[in-house]
Amino acid sequence: MADSASTPADGNPPPRRKPDDLTGYLEALSRPVFQAGMSWRVVDSKWDGIREAFAGFAPGVVAGYGPDDIGRLLADPRVIRSKAKIEAIIDNAQALLELDAEYDGFDRYLRSHAGFGQTVADLKRKFRFIGDSGAYHFLWSVAEPTPPYEEWRNAVKQRPRARAGGSPRPLAENES
Repeated sequence: MADSASTPADGNPPPRRKPDDLTGYLEALSRPVFQAGMSWRVVDSKWDGIREAFAGFAPGVVAGYGPDDIGRLLADPRVIRSKAKIEAIIDNAQALLELDAEYDGFDRYLRSHAGFGQTVADLKRKFRFIGDSGAYHFLWSVAEPTPPYEEWRNAVKQRPRARAGGSPRPLAENES
């Protein structure tokens, strides 16, 4: 059986599975939020507790969380207690519900783009704490079309990184 802490880059990745409902999509979207800057294994070891603390990732419940709920989650030892990540999960639940309503299904939203690159770009715009890696792993885990991991990783490495102002980092003389 696959180790649930695996990633698509591993030789033993977790199974790909299209979620049955929005709860499954929010859970799949929340994992890379918590994993940003952390070990996959740390997040995986806490995942059952995180799921319980976030009401099973029921989007309607999570989207309604307010300051008291954020305080409760920050005090909960089962949760990775990052206020920014907790707020991102709440905002992402709201965005997921809005996109589901707008497109008459979240899966229709995901398939409304002209390919993987446009889907990733839009996920990064619409969801907090989702970058290139988080978007790839989310799409991969929910069984949406993705390029082979190594192909995607090499393409990401070759792209110039955008600076805060939105323009690519200038190359140093020895990088030309």
